[in-house]
Amino acid sequence: MKCAMFPGSFDPPTLGHINIIERSARLYDRLYVVVADNVAKKCLFTAEERIRLIKDNFRDKENIEVLSFRGLTVDIARELGVDVMIRGVRAAGDFGYEFELAMTNKQLLPTVETLFMPTDPHYFLLRSSAIKEMAIFGADISAMVPANVAKALAERVVSRETL
Repeated sequence: MKCAMFPGSFDPPTLGHINIIERSARLYDRLYVVVADNVAKKCLFTAEERIRLIKDNFRDKENIEVLSFRGLTVDIARELGVDVMIRGVRAAGDFGYEFELAMTNKQLLPTVETLFMPTDPHYFLLRSSAIKEMAIFGADISAMVPANVAKALAERVVSRETL
């Protein structure tokens, strides 16, 4: 069975994330979407909430499993028996950062390979941090995130002090 993982913070999950998940799930028998639960990073949504927001979009996909982790991605890759990490890239800046991260992961876990998947052009400009900021100021983000995420953001972003 060919397995891969797509790690990230997904705070919040965007249509770009959803697109990468859908495309990756077509390539692998099992895709683990691994939500980072980093206590040092201030997230708008808890890891459990981010897992639910992602899962709600893939109820009919049996080969997608969404879970969280604390620690190094290579540790969860080792635990899951995964040797491929999927990383979405939007532009050259993303690639530079992701390439360095891939080389570090390769040093820590030589059996892991990183697959860089270019973002679909429709989602080229989507950044979770920008979407959160736009939501605070009441912008229409419905073309950037799944409907369930837009609803959760609207409920969460009650005031500008939320972030």
